[in-house]
Amino acid sequence: MRESTNQSGFTLIELIIAIAIIAILAAIAIPSYTQYTTKARYSEVVLAAQPVKIGVEQCYQVRSALADCDGGSYGVPANVSGAAGAVNTISTADGVITVTPDATNGIVAGDTYILTPTAASPMTWVASGGGVTNGYTQ
Repeated sequence: MRESTNQSGFTLIELIIAIAIIAILAAIAIPSYTQYTTKARYSEVVLAAQPVKIGVEQCYQVRSALADCDGGSYGVPANVSGAAGAVNTISTADGVITVTPDATNGIVAGDTYILTPTAASPMTWVASGGGVTNGYTQ
């Protein structure tokens, strides 16, 4: 009488299919994760503009002219160069705020964040620059 032996394990085809599925999932997930982390790092650049934005709004309420709202005047924070963190420079001219990021962690210096105010009450802001074009602010 012949005894049957049960062999357990995976065949080569099953292993190849499992590896192929993992490779496809990784090919989809890695670019999404990279974009997500870049957006998270860029949020520090966006947040750096907020105090300056408040200063420009206060300047406009007092002076009624955006031309007076430069860095370091009428309540607008002074221009910053060599800032710590993800921000390299923050400058304000005629109410327009320009934040230049440090070229690090997938963000380049050309990924600027520019906020342009409209002289109206209430003041509205339009964001532009390389970071907005690349979709880092959404």
